[in-house]
Amino acid sequence: QVQLVESGGGLVPAGGSLRLSCAASGRTLSRYAMGWFRPAPGKEHEFVALITWVGGSTDYADSVKGRFTISREYAKNTLYLQMNTLKPEDTAVYYCAAGPYSFRSSEYEVWGQGTQVTVSS
Repeated sequence: QVQLVESGGGLVPAGGSLRLSCAASGRTLSRYAMGWFRPAPGKEHEFVALITWVGGSTDYADSVKGRFTISREYAKNTLYLQMNTLKPEDTAVYYCAAGPYSFRSSEYEVWGQGTQVTVSS
């Protein structure tokens, strides 16, 4: 079983940047895609970005495209989300997750505990 631990959240002014990390331990991640999600009122978690652990193919939600960059570092078994030009509407708890290549949070098998990002206006 894979365990995921997020870090890097905080309070930043609008226009600022943060880098979130998700450290993975346990089983190999080679069969997974890794995603970042955030809560959406009345819905399943909103897709933010994802990457295949092998190959590094990426996808982004339209709302973050051009501002956020997802990446992974094999040697550290760690997933990252570089968040630039942050907006108040990006305020949320951000979760990393491991699962199939999907935009749907309900299909992901393993979740971290989340890290809070707050963007002040």
